[in-house]
Amino acid sequence: MIAVDSSALLAVVLNEAMGDTCDDALQVADHCILSAAILTEVMLVAGRYNVRSELQTLLDALDVEIVPVDEIMARHAVQAYVVWGKGRHPAGLNIMDCFSYAVAKAHNCPLLFIGNDFSQTDIQGVL
Repeated sequence: MIAVDSSALLAVVLNEAMGDTCDDALQVADHCILSAAILTEVMLVAGRYNVRSELQTLLDALDVEIVPVDEIMARHAVQAYVVWGKGRHPAGLNIMDCFSYAVAKAHNCPLLFIGNDFSQTDIQGVL
């Protein structure tokens, strides 16, 4: 099982440099999970680039499980921001990053992401 950050999904649907690598990781994963908060974020961003339907097709094809933001997730997200948040740590996680962190932490699984932010935390990356 892997948790997925919006950066990885957007890399795929926007055909960014790491898009193929992320798509390969998604395809071989036995199960993908995504925070409901991140679903909201990634759908809004995808809409801005007119790729919302492509994103939905990808999520459906992968049968991504949408994980609700419950009390446990909220507490993990708050803790992530306190430790790794912008202005607090070089990782500089924003609040939405903290929800991706929370899903990976709560489910004890690696996180598929693009960029250098999560690599400066205690979360294991997929790539």
